Order: sequence, then C-alpha cells, then structure tokens
Amino acid sequence: MANLNKVMLIGRLTRDPEVRVFANGGKVAAFGFAVNNRRKNQQTGLWEDDPVFLDVEAFNRGETGKQADLIEQGLRKGHQVFIEGHLRLDQWTSAEGQKRQKLKIVVDNFQYLEPRGDGGGMRGQAAARKPMGPGEDQPYEPQDQGLEPPPPGRSEEDIPF
Repeated sequence: MANLNKVMLIGRLTRDPEVRVFANGGKVAAFGFAVNNRRKNQQTGLWEDDPVFLDVEAFNRGETGKQADLIEQGLRKGHQVFIEGHLRLDQWTSAEGQKRQKLKIVVDNFQYLEPRGDGGGMRGQAAARKPMGPGEDQPYEPQDQGLEPPPPGRSEEDIPF
C-alpha cells in the first residue's frame, strides 16, 4: 500500500524560534506558524481568512542539514516562509494521567519569501554554503561578461520576451 507524509505550507511565524541543544550536540528550533484557509461567508457572501495555527520543529541533521541553525539566525516572528516537511504525532501522558497528543510539522526544507537583513533569499540547506570559485578557496564572484547596454532610443522594455 502506498504511503505519503508530505506537507508544503506558506505562512508566517507566530513567535520567534526557540532553540534547544541536545547533549549529543544536536539542535532543534521550535516555532509557531500560521496559514490561512479562505472560505466564503454564507451570510455576507464575502471571502474570509480562517487562520490555522501550527507547531513546527526544525532539526540539524547530517552534514548538510542545518535547518535549526539557519532558522535561528534568519527568521523572526512575522517573517513569511515556505516550509516543506512532514507530519509527526507526539503522544504523552499529562500530570493528571490523561493521554494527550499533538500533531507537529517537521521541516525537511524551507525557503525565505521576503528579503532578509543579510540580503539573502536562499533555500534553507543552500544558504549555509556559498558557491566557490575555480580555486575553491574564495567565494565565487561573477565576472563582467562584456554585455553592452541597448542602443540609444531602445530600452530593456523593447525586448519582446
């Protein structure tokens, strides 16, 4: 039988990320996230936003998975972000002896959707690495390709595509 556990969301953080570090050196960044469902109000006929509030966790995993570090450094309450992840059900017993459960989103990848302070807008995993030049010891800087400006009387808006 086929099985798929995939979540793709665009929304905003409802609180700053809270970071915990594990004894083994691992790290998790937990934050609140909100998305809107649009629905038509039957009485007024107007479209309304119906907010959905979610709990999200991002972990540092493996050599390239530094989502917790990137989220801690680059995201704050109110920032808009695309999250790609999966669902996880946490279960526990409360102090009163009641069985409790909560559905959470675990981040596999993310994308900043608005400019950040450092000018970056890179993917979650790619943001930690800068492209290296031919010598691999200096960040890659694109070279001027010698392109000339459009002739007088013409502009980029005149290009048909």
